[in-house]
Amino acid sequence: MSEPLAITPSSYVAFTAAVKAAQQARGSRQAYARVEARGGFRTELTPDFVQFIGGIDTAFLATANADGQPYVQHRGGPKGFIRVLDAHTLGMADFSGNRQYITVGNASENPKAFLFLMDYTHRRRIKVWGELSVVEGDADVVARLMPEDYGAIPERALLFKVSAWDMNCPQHIPQKIDSALVAAALQEREARIAALEMEVARLRGLVGAGDAAGL
Repeated sequence: MSEPLAITPSSYVAFTAAVKAAQQARGSRQAYARVEARGGFRTELTPDFVQFIGGIDTAFLATANADGQPYVQHRGGPKGFIRVLDAHTLGMADFSGNRQYITVGNASENPKAFLFLMDYTHRRRIKVWGELSVVEGDADVVARLMPEDYGAIPERALLFKVSAWDMNCPQHIPQKIDSALVAAALQEREARIAALEMEVARLRGLVGAGDAAGL
């Protein structure tokens, strides 16, 4: 009778033999072995992931060339500029920038890539492993991924096939509030203050009228 095939957990994308050795030497291997026993990281883009990425307006995309030289590029746009295309695929329009094309060049010889997503307001982060492909000359795909009413010029589309993803704990994440949220909160506060001042003036007017009437 043949032995059952061993299933490689999805977390192996990060937990290589060298990483496992480092975990073992530093006392965390047992905890992450339990993660592997449960199958590792998640591989499908779940509703909570979709909700998270819909509120993201900034991301960091890491690639490496054929020699392994890494490069990290900031990606930004209006919230939701990274689209969920299916349970395993993300997509975004590649806006015109400084024209160095390091990410594009790296992807042409090494498709392995990594997305680091931050939500500073709620102190959350998601790590995404996968492969990056560059789509040139497909206006329909670019139009599908281009955010509405956004002034950037799209040059191509980037598709990210997800291998695994994991959400980290909030430890050491500084809380930073989006300027639009701050502006809205200040506007609401100013409106509330104005309403209270009007109410105070009205009550003072009633008191003054009562005093004048000898009440």
